[in-house]
Amino acid sequence: MSDTGADDHGRRALLRALAVGGAGTVAGIAAGTAFGSAEASPATPPSALGVASAGPWRPVEGHVDVTWAVNTSQKLVALTFDDGPMPNWTPMVHDILDEEKVKATFFLIGRRLVQHARLIHGRMDRHEAGNHTWAHQDLSHLDHKAAYAQIQRSHAAIAKITGKEPRHLRPPYGNIGGTTLSAAGSLGYGLVLWSIKMLEKTYEKHPAGLVDYIVGNTRPGTILLAHDTGHPDRLVTLRNLATMIHGLRAKGFEFVTVSDLIQAGAAAPQTVPAP
Repeated sequence: MSDTGADDHGRRALLRALAVGGAGTVAGIAAGTAFGSAEASPATPPSALGVASAGPWRPVEGHVDVTWAVNTSQKLVALTFDDGPMPNWTPMVHDILDEEKVKATFFLIGRRLVQHARLIHGRMDRHEAGNHTWAHQDLSHLDHKAAYAQIQRSHAAIAKITGKEPRHLRPPYGNIGGTTLSAAGSLGYGLVLWSIKMLEKTYEKHPAGLVDYIVGNTRPGTILLAHDTGHPDRLVTLRNLATMIHGLRAKGFEFVTVSDLIQAGAAAPQTVPAP
């Protein structure tokens, strides 16, 4: 095998390890073995360590899944919203979803949920609640104990206020470190990222272009990232959300929660998607 072929094979193996939750092993290699016989690299930050304890340890499920999209032939798409609930613009999003009878997954910030629980009271029946940590701290910069606290505190608030047990974590900024994986694994979470995000800044002066971009690039199994609060440019998405929904439905897409999408993927024949 040529050097190039070996390099490609190695990269593919690493990507497979990350995708199926083996990032803890990879992080352990990168960290040396702080918990084994070899010396850890002095440049390795604690947040990169993928093993939570020097003693016996394993995630609740024995693995941590990281999902960007789902491999399915069904025309299913998961619409997700981050960073709420907030007065601007969580109620607006719920109004649109109610009008269109669309399911979505809301990745909630625990602290904001406690402060603004009234905004989602009676409005989450159709939707799924996901965990976006307690205070939107970058988990990839925290050690295991601090990352665990961010996830667990938010989990408790979401379960109490919504009556729904969140099972999916979206790490703030989409950043993943070893301790993100170990903390999530300790609480039985899988990680959910996205395959298409709303590009509000790109299309701020051309909202119709954003609609075309989303409708034109969505494929079966896509996870769409939007926000129900934040910078005012996000209104480019929210004011055109119904139009995006209509466009995707015209192409035969059905909106489902992240959990429903993952379940559909698990039931699908396992094939290698086209590049």
